[in-house]
This record gives sequence, C-alpha cells and structure tokens, in this order.
Amino acid sequence: MISVVFDLDGTLIDSAQAIRKIANQLMAEHGLKPLTGQETRSFIGAGAAMFVRRAFAARAIEDPPALEAAIARFERYYAEADPLDNLPMPGADAALAALTGSGCALGLCTNKPGAPTEAVIKALGWSERLSVVIAGDSLSVRKPDPEPLLEAGRRLGGQPLLYVGDSEVDAETAARAGTPLLLYTEGYRAAPVETLPHRAAFSDFAELPDLVRAAAAEFSR
Repeated sequence: MISVVFDLDGTLIDSAQAIRKIANQLMAEHGLKPLTGQETRSFIGAGAAMFVRRAFAARAIEDPPALEAAIARFERYYAEADPLDNLPMPGADAALAALTGSGCALGLCTNKPGAPTEAVIKALGWSERLSVVIAGDSLSVRKPDPEPLLEAGRRLGGQPLLYVGDSEVDAETAARAGTPLLLYTEGYRAAPVETLPHRAAFSDFAELPDLVRAAAAEFSR
C-alpha cells in the first residue's frame, strides 16, 4: 500500500475567489483598495496570518497592532464563510475516488486553519476519503516545515509516501521531508515548473492515478 497526502488550496480546491471575497471585506473595513484575483492567488499558501500580512503589505500597511486585529477578524470571517464557495478542482473528486478504490491511504496537509478545512472537506463529501487531516493549527509548526507532512504520513501508517501539491511552499515542504512531489500545475504556483523539485508534474487530475501507480511500483522494487 502507498500513502498519498494532498495539499488543499490550489490543489484539491480552487479557493481563491472565496478567500478574495473575505479578504476584500477586511480591506474595505480599512479603506484599502480591494485585492485583485492575481494578488489573492499569489498570497495563498502560508496560512491565514501570512495571507493578511501580505495583503496589507501590498497596500503599505505594516502596523503590527492593526495587523494582529485584522488577522483575528479575517480568521473569524474565514471560519464563518460558506464552505461551498470553494470549488473542487476539475477531476479531483474522481481522482480521490479512484485512489481510494485502488487501496491508497489518503490524507491532507494544509496551512488552512482546522475549522474551515474540516468544513470544506465535509461539504465536498471527502471526510471518509481523507482519513488524516493535518491543518495549519494542528501542530506547533506549519509548511514549509516538513513536520506536518511527515506527521500525516505517520498517521496514515508509515508506508511509502507521496505528496501532491501545487506551490513553491509544497515543493519546499516535500523536499525537506524527503518525500516525492507530484506537482499540480494549474494551482497557485508563481515560479516556473522546472525550478521546483518534483517527481512528476500534471495538469489534469485524470493523470494522477497512473502517476501514483508508477511511483508505487518504484517503491516496491
């Protein structure tokens, strides 16, 4: 058996519009220019606090007390948002079903806080498929520290591990964990694919089961 751990935002779900909606509510409260879609995507990946810091820095706001209060409000809005504002990436649901059916143990490793993570997974019907969830507040560290990914692998049983992600943060996490990365190219990555360490890259989730089977065959040699 092989374990496959997924990133969430930009990999399994397209959350950029949902996050942008929440973020621009916060920006309006501070009289700041709304974030663009591109800005939103580029700020996602290192957790809610870093997202807010990046958003405010882009508007030249760096006052720590104001930031801490803004982060707390953003996290509250995020927890209260409709999870169905987040859309599954095309083909992601079918790929999860195929991998589960082939006997893979599936988990999640995300920097998104636990409450909205669980709400999204439940809303999309993935709670039983993703049997282990390590969220941004599950441990004392978060990605790109390798420990969240390694902990997900341990909780899945310690068998050979693959990581599926879309971003620079995911590539660094996998490299530091010594875990092969399958890089989804249609997410929120800004750097060229060839600059990120990965075992294989894919643009269509229909490709993923074959990539996992190929990796499993190599692990078993």
